[in-house]
Order: sequence, then C-alpha cells, then structure tokens
Amino acid sequence: MKGFRTSSVLLLSFAGLLLGAASAKVVNIGYSGPLSGGAAGYGKDVQSGLLMAIDEINAAGGVTVKGEKVTFNLVSLDDRYLPNETATNVKRLTSQGISTIFVPHAGGILTVQPLTKQDPNFLLVAYSSEPKILEANNPLTFMLPPRYDNYVAPFVKQEMTTFGKKLGLVGTTSAYGKAWAGVVSAEWQKQGGTLGTDNGVDYGTTVDYSSAVTKALAEKPDVLFIGGPSQPTALVVKAAREQGFKGGFIVMDQAKFEQMNQVVPQSYLNGAVGVLPVAQFPGTQVFVAQYSRKYKKIPTSEAALNYMGVNIVVSAMVAAGSTDDAQAIRAKLTSAALSLPRGKTIFKINGVTTAGHVDADVLAAYVKDGQFTRLRLPASLLK
Repeated sequence: MKGFRTSSVLLLSFAGLLLGAASAKVVNIGYSGPLSGGAAGYGKDVQSGLLMAIDEINAAGGVTVKGEKVTFNLVSLDDRYLPNETATNVKRLTSQGISTIFVPHAGGILTVQPLTKQDPNFLLVAYSSEPKILEANNPLTFMLPPRYDNYVAPFVKQEMTTFGKKLGLVGTTSAYGKAWAGVVSAEWQKQGGTLGTDNGVDYGTTVDYSSAVTKALAEKPDVLFIGGPSQPTALVVKAAREQGFKGGFIVMDQAKFEQMNQVVPQSYLNGAVGVLPVAQFPGTQVFVAQYSRKYKKIPTSEAALNYMGVNIVVSAMVAAGSTDDAQAIRAKLTSAALSLPRGKTIFKINGVTTAGHVDADVLAAYVKDGQFTRLRLPASLLK
C-alpha cells in the first residue's frame, strides 16, 4: 500500500505539472527570413538564436505577465530574402494575432516598417545594420546590431595606415552590398586614398571568384573591400591569397570571421578587419558553450543578437504587463535591456535609444598574426 500511495502521489504531482503547463498561455512570436535559397544558412542562424532563447524561457517555466503564466512559440515563414515575400509573410503573421515579428534583412525591414502602424500593429525586431532603418523614425522598430557606418571610418584608417592607399572592390552586388561599397568608397577617398574599379559580383550565385579577383588585383590594390555571406566571402579571400595578394581586407559585417576560418586557413585572414567573433566578446562564454552544445556549431552574431533580442522583448512584455500591446512593449525596452543578466546580452548594453536602437559597447576585430585583436569603435559613432 505504501508503494501504491507513493506512486499515486507521483502521478498526481506529474498530472499537476501537466495541468500547469497546459494552463499557461502560449504566445506566438513571428519570424520572416530566408530559410531556403542562397541565404538559407544566414536565415537559419538567425532562427537558431530565436529558438534557443524561447526554449530556455519555456524550460524555466515561462514568465508571468500581469499575473498570467506565459510560454512562447516561434512561427517561422520563409521569405527567400525577397522583400515582397517578407511583406506577405508579415500580413499573414499579424492576421494570426502575432504582435512581435523578427526580420533579418534590410530590404524586408524597410518594406514592412510602414505596416507596423496599421491595424493590427506590431513590434518589428530588425536584425540589420542598415542606417536607413533608424532614419525611418519608425516608433515600432527595435534594431539589434550596430549601424554599419559605425565601422567604416575605423576600418579604413586601420587598413590604409597598415597597407597603403589603393582600394580594390570585390563585394557582393546585393543592395546591401552596394550600399556598403558606396560608404567605404566615400570614406576611403575622404581619408586620402584612391579607388580601383568596382569588380563586385553576386555572392548568391557566383561559384568561381577567380576572374573578379584577377581583375581587381590587376590594378595593384593595397586593400580589398569584400563581403557578403561568410562562405563565399572566404572563397574571395582564398582566390586573392592564391593569386599572391599580400594586402589587407575590409570585410563587410555580413561575413563572420568564425565562419570564414572554417573555409580558409586563419592565416589567410591576416590583415583583415571585420566583425569581432561572438566568442571574443567578454561574458559570452556560457552562451557560446550552450549554443555549441545544442546546435553543434559556433554561434555568430546572427544567432547571438537574436537570442539577446528575444530575451529583451520578453522582459519588456513582463514590464509592460502585456504580450500584445506593441507600443507598451516598445516603451519598456530600455529597462528590460538593462535588467538582463550579462550572459544573455552578448554586448555590454547601456540601454535602448529613443530611436529604438540597442545602445551597446561594440568592438570590431583586426586579424594580426592569426589572432583577433580587438578594435574599439569610437563612442561618438554608436549613438
């Protein structure tokens, strides 16, 4: 009888846990990103960060919002990196009552920003460094990464000082890549350098980069501007080094060193300046270990900053006392960001600006002798 009683108590306790889980309100968070096609790896890296944060929150029993227990679920839709499909997906998500939606590419973000203020409105969490996102002055946008123009002046100074004044260009020809190339070119000339011909190619469709690199190197540049998704960017580096290029690289922020060095030797990246790997930021060790164990790969900022974004938004929901009032949630982002444990924030966060941008201490990387040297961005550029 004693064993029967013990079993009964265990069964009742288990049933109580199931009842508690079943009674929790499930809130859907939306995601529209590239899950197929040439940018699928990028989109899935973003998705993994979102899912990791949600899984952790749910495993801890969810959160309590205005006295109600809440857990979360991610609803993901593939937009193939096409802004018109992003807009279609966002309308579909909002029609399902979803009021927080993550989008990880500038074209899609800029296309759907006007939709945030329609009925029903929603909080748009933007993973892109395009400055135009902030310039839109959209009150329901929350932008996670640093603006890319923060990087440009320090990158140009580092490379021009180290290697010389002639710049070649072999970046990707996406709208984002062209915008980056334009800003880098202008800054390069501003600092006294000269430009070669723009030999940019579509990193999404090109397989062999040798021809474009050959054309760029024929003009004897000291530095090459390159960048797009990480793997093809690494192939551009490979082509340049194998053709004898000894100079430096300005690497667009879409490409990540910790993925590039899985394609080419780390020594090939010597003299390159770009985004500091997530594992090199102070306080990220626990996140990196947990992510690597869960997904069997190294996390880049795609995963890390979207993981951070979910945690900030959920904390803001708790502070706002609402899971669906986008304006109230947006108003609590600063207090939510400042309240998070350091291990969930990746950057050291100082708050969220009135424009809806994460205000954080950001570091870049310069590769020297096979090691990542931290390159601090001027504080005046980060606001």
